[in-house]
Amino acid sequence: MQTTRNTLNETIRTQSVELLNKHLAAAIDLHAQLKQAHWNVRGMGFIAIHELFDKVSVEVENYSDLIAERAGGLGGTANGTIQVAVKHSFLIPYPLGIADELKHIFAVAGALAAFGQSAREAIDLATKFGDVDTADLFTEVSRGIDHQLWFVESHVTPK
Repeated sequence: MQTTRNTLNETIRTQSVELLNKHLAAAIDLHAQLKQAHWNVRGMGFIAIHELFDKVSVEVENYSDLIAERAGGLGGTANGTIQVAVKHSFLIPYPLGIADELKHIFAVAGALAAFGQSAREAIDLATKFGDVDTADLFTEVSRGIDHQLWFVESHVTPK
């Protein structure tokens, strides 16, 4: 840990940095999955879904920055390389070779839902550590991911 005047004790900061880095790896993976979908989607709704996936990827990239900067602000190191993301992401690998817009929507929605669920779990963990600011950050991320999930799932006709 780096020296900081942050008043949280080092044990709390260390636990929070570990939690943040877990989610940073997954956020980097999620961003890449969204770009994979953006580049490869095909179908009647192509332009709308292509643009949607790009907009969602920007939001996810912004969450990566928030997560990484919080880790740094706590005196930790943000481990944000692709190699670290591949090794530590908890998301299932994105299916390659698909083009169908509904298959991409399904895959993207699943990844967003998994990330959102983990962010909600992180709220509770950070609160238990005693780091309410990190819990608040994960609340913001969770709310935003749920919003993006709604946009993606809205492209599927209700049954």
